[in-house]
Amino acid sequence: MSRTTKLDALLAEVRACTLCAEHLPLGPRPVLRAKRSARILIIGQAPGTKVHATGIPWDDPSGDRLREWMGVNRETFYDESRIAIIPMGFCYPGRLPRGGDAPPRPECAPAWHARLLKELPKIELTLLFGQYALAHYLGDRAHKRLMDTVQHWRDYAPEFMPMPHPSPRNRLLLRKNPWVEAELVPELRRRVCELL
Repeated sequence: MSRTTKLDALLAEVRACTLCAEHLPLGPRPVLRAKRSARILIIGQAPGTKVHATGIPWDDPSGDRLREWMGVNRETFYDESRIAIIPMGFCYPGRLPRGGDAPPRPECAPAWHARLLKELPKIELTLLFGQYALAHYLGDRAHKRLMDTVQHWRDYAPEFMPMPHPSPRNRLLLRKNPWVEAELVPELRRRVCELL
């Protein structure tokens, strides 16, 4: 079996996954994208309800801001031969009792990430969004607070770039941390341009 076919078969296996179906209020609908040639990998938390409905990752206002930060249009962003998108949890996890989306299901990353990454040998930059991605990929190297890890982004370069979530709900956080858009975003754009 060729490597491309092996990745395609693995993606089909992931998309048919029902590991945690009993815990998913909207049922399983794994959302991810990848081709063997991708050089950039985006690892977010888990799809929201809009992404669950469309099956298109980052198809929401957070995705609009992320594309702006990266300096790419939708066509480039969704070109899976260039940019792979693999969240920590592939399906919408539901809501927390106090509001907001629940954390990514804990079954996804251990079951699938290592297998997927093995089939993505050209990845040179991995963008990490959220505490679950930071914990999984940076382990003890991550700071206790997410924004402390993001602030020390240079410590993880060139392989990883920890990022604050581009959600519109994070406007206040970004205002309190102007260095994100003054220093981190320009470096992100530079690296993305270099790799694409």
